[in-house]
Order: sequence, then C-alpha cells, then structure tokens
Amino acid sequence: MKPHPDVAALLAAWRDTPAGDEDLRARIGATVAALKNLRRDRPELFSPEAARLVRPAPDVAAPRGGQAPQAPRPPVQADPTQVLRDVFGFPSFRPGQRELVDAVLSGRDALGVLPTGSGKSLTYQLPARMLGGVTLVVSPLIALMKDQVEAMGRVGLRATFLNSALDAEERRSRVAAVRRGEYELVYAAPEGLEGAAGAALAGARLSLVAVDEAHCISHWGHDFRPAYRNLAGLRARFGGAPVLALTATATPKVATDIAEQLGMRAPALFRGSVFRPNLQLHVVKKGGDGPGSRDEILDRVRARRGQSGIVYCIARKSAESVAEFLRSRKVKSMAYHAGLEAGERERVQDAFLGGKADVVVATVAFGMGIDKPDIRYVIHRDMPGSVEGYCQEIGRAGRDGEPSDCVLLYSWADVMAHDRLAEGTDDAATSRLQRQKARAMFEWAEASGCRHRLLGRHFGEEIPPCGSSCDACAPARAVATRAGLVRRAVAPRRTRG
Repeated sequence: MKPHPDVAALLAAWRDTPAGDEDLRARIGATVAALKNLRRDRPELFSPEAARLVRPAPDVAAPRGGQAPQAPRPPVQADPTQVLRDVFGFPSFRPGQRELVDAVLSGRDALGVLPTGSGKSLTYQLPARMLGGVTLVVSPLIALMKDQVEAMGRVGLRATFLNSALDAEERRSRVAAVRRGEYELVYAAPEGLEGAAGAALAGARLSLVAVDEAHCISHWGHDFRPAYRNLAGLRARFGGAPVLALTATATPKVATDIAEQLGMRAPALFRGSVFRPNLQLHVVKKGGDGPGSRDEILDRVRARRGQSGIVYCIARKSAESVAEFLRSRKVKSMAYHAGLEAGERERVQDAFLGGKADVVVATVAFGMGIDKPDIRYVIHRDMPGSVEGYCQEIGRAGRDGEPSDCVLLYSWADVMAHDRLAEGTDDAATSRLQRQKARAMFEWAEASGCRHRLLGRHFGEEIPPCGSSCDACAPARAVATRAGLVRRAVAPRRTRG
C-alpha cells in the first residue's frame, strides 16, 4: 500500500512553505492532527511508512536539511481542557496547572512551585500530547521511572525511560525508537544526559524540557545534587526548546537560582500556597519523664489502625528497629531505606501501595513519586534536616483532601545528628548550609503561633492563622481510633518522651 496521499501532500507542502507563512503552517498542523486521529482509529488504512510519518507531528514537519528547528512551535489545535478530560480523565485543572500548561503551549519558559500532591506532572504530560515531538523529563527518580512510564501507557501516551537500569541491548533499542520519533515522553536522570540518553536525544526534536525536583540544581536548595548543575546548557544543547522547571518547595531565593542555573528566559512563575487545611500539624518535643518515642509512635499508629502511614527516621537502623517494634505490636509495618537491595525496596513499595503493609518506616529515601492518595498520617520519629524537607514529606499525606495527621517528634539531639551527617560532606559551604537548615527546622518547631502560618513565612507566603489545622490553633482535636472518634488534648508545646 502506498503512503496515504494526504501524507505525501503534507510533506510537499511543508518543504515548499514560505518562511513566515503561519496560516499555511496552521493548516498543515490541522492536517497532522486529523491524520493522527485517523491512524489511531483506522490503522489498516496506513502502510508502515505512512504510519511512521504521522506518528508525531514533528516527523513530518522537519525543515529542509533535516536539522532540528530552534524553539519549534507546532500549531496547537485542541483545547487543553478537552485534552484534560479526554486523555487524562480529569474534569478540571487544579490551581496552577492551567497557568503552567498555557505558558508551555505558548513557547515560554515556566517555573512552577506547587505543593506535593498538586499534580505537577500533568503540566508536562498534557503539553507532551498537544505539542507533538519529544518531551524530555529530567528526574532523579530512577527507581520510579518504570511506574511513571506505565501510568502514561494507561492513558495512551507513548513514553519510555533511559537509565542505567537497562541492559545494553534494550538501551540500543530504545535509543533507536527515540530517534525514530516513536515516543512523546522520554524520562532520563540528569547523569544519563551525559551518556546514552543525551546521545539519543541529540537526534530528536524536543518540544519541551521538563526538569522535575528542580530545587536540586540550587546550592541553596535542601537537596542539592551536583549532576543537576550540568543541566545549565539544556536549552542550547537541545535546540532551544522551552524549559519547564518544577518543584514542591522553593524559597524565593531558590526559585531565582533555579531560573538562573537553567538559563531560563523571563519565565512564567506560578507559586502555589503551602497551606493545606486537611493536614493537621502537631509538634511534640522529645525528652522528659513521659513515654518514649516508640510508645508515642505506637499510640499515633493505633489511632489510625488499618490506615496507611509513613514513619520517617534519620538512620537506617532506626527505621529497621521501629518497624520491628511495630510488628511486635501487631502492626503491619515494613522498613525502607537506601541500604536495601533494589528488589526488596520494590517489594516494600508494592506492599504499601497494595495495602499489604499499613506502615512504612523509612529514611528520606522513601516517598518521592509515590502515588498513594490515602496516606492518613506522616510521623517524624526524628526531626528532618530542613523545613523544605519537612514540607515535602508531610505533603505525602492526605492527597485525596481528607483529614490527615502530621506529627513531628524533635529534640536538639536531632540537630546534632544532622551536624554529624554534614561532617561527611566534602564541600565546606554545603556542610555549613546543611547545619543552618537543621537549626532553622529546630527553630520552626520551637516557635509559637500557627504552624501553617510559620511554614508559609519560610517560603515567602503570608497566610492568616489556620484556625483549626494545627496544635497551636486547635489544642484539642478529634483523632480516629478503632472505637470511633474521641477527643484528645494536644498542647501546642507539650513535652513527651
């Protein structure tokens, strides 16, 4: 069977398009969209060659000479709200999503600071479907790329990942497919862009570069990763495609640094509110004559018996011992940390997502990218190393909007533990910054006043007192138990062991 006649006409029209004839380019874009829909519904009408030509619009829209265009802007024909409903199944956008999507579709750089659970990934997934070409997603979450790709497959997006977990043969196969334009989304770790992933994308036309966990590029961020610094030349390296940077936590200083490091040009900025009223924040100082931390944790877990929760610890040994203690008290709990084999980490994650484990006791290695909306509590056995880290971790609770508990146990000994961790950092400036962040976290825990309001101030947002979503504003609140709801006094500055 010969290529579909419209495909041949499309190619000829593109080759002969006078520079600046946007009307003709728009008509070509409409033809591309129609052919893609026809290919999806009636694939038997297309030969393999014709099918390849109409897979993504950029394959048929290559300019003379085969070189990738600078900042390509194929015409967008569909309405984003319609794509949101038809492809992703959501009736409406969440706050911040539409603003970022519109910026990306118009070809602007954009920076989104949206809380955990606010749907940041949609802001590049939806444009990936509308723009055509390849959307590169830079993500540090190598262990979760497979899950993300599978999730995209379920909604009909063609996605793949390129990382060190692939064997040589599979990597070559995927690289060849990327170069043929067979994928809309390609996930890669920042380290991978210096190797096979970067080489594969050099032959593809990128419509968008999305940088997830973008705070990792900033020395001022709470989770700086040197490999992210190499992303600074992404725009020039990949043909001037617009850049979308996303993070859940960034102070104004960090946001400015992200934009500078990525070479963003007058980026559209949308900053969501850190205030989530369904999260009940509680702070408990360790020490004194009261029960120990284990009993405090057990008490909180039993108050949410049968519900999902995460307990965070600083050390791997602590995670294992607390998980064992909870199991000895008939709580379905498992430990998770970076010292476990990859297969064991996957087993724990699957058990938690599938409801076979109620509690995961983990270090900070657990939680990023976990798509579980009904986590009812997050307990910190030890104080996190920064306010930003704390905000990221409590953000994993209550993504479904239902009331959820966030309990922080802290002491000055936790600050000293973070100081010891900072001593292992080679860079003196980074070590000093880590010490400062740990002390800022301790000061936040010690401060009086609405805890949500204090969080907002840390990130440059002024919000009124929450009124009922923290232990400072509502010292007495209802907590769930097996027998139903009971009242329990929770003093704002209570001391427990």
